[in-house]
This record gives sequence, structure tokens and C-alpha cells, in this order.
Amino acid sequence: MVTERWRTTQVAQGNEPVGIMIRRVRSSLGYSQHKIAEQLADASGNSSLTREEVARWERGKRIPGPYWREWLSSVLDVPQREVEVAARVARVTRLTPTASARR
Repeated sequence: MVTERWRTTQVAQGNEPVGIMIRRVRSSLGYSQHKIAEQLADASGNSSLTREEVARWERGKRIPGPYWREWLSSVLDVPQREVEVAARVARVTRLTPTASARR
């Protein structure tokens, strides 16, 4: 079970959800969502990935599974540990009620 202390620590350390990390790195590389989807499909040999799925990841609607997190690490040139932490932060963020929902 994730504790409130862990959530607070993650925010204090500046860790970001995986969707924000993907968007930030993709943008810094000058790539479109289509280009990243294409590179992930080429690198993995799995042509099932679409631009729409990358968009879902970036919006936080979906969290890439372990398979895609490994390929994201490779294609975006981000350490695997950073991608895993970002996925964990995204899961916690999704589980934490928003301020408006608490009212």
C-alpha cells in the first residue's frame, strides 16, 4: 500500500508522472507523437503501437506497461529506473483523489 508520506516524498523530489515525462523528452528531441510511435514500433518489432496510444500515455489516460516502458527507455534515451519511477508516480497520482473530488 502506498502511503501519504511516499506521495509527499515523490512530489518533493520533483518526480513526474510518466505521461509528462514522455511529452517533455519527446518535445526536447523535436519528435511528434507519430514519430515516437513509429520509433517504438521499429525498435520493438511490434507494429501494434499507434500515435493514439502515445497520446493516451501523455494525457495520463493509460500507463505504458513494462514491455513499452523498456522500449521507451531505449528510444527516449532515459534510464530505465527513471521510466519505472515515473510510471509509479503516475499510478499513485491516479489513485489520489483531486482536491475538487474531496469537497
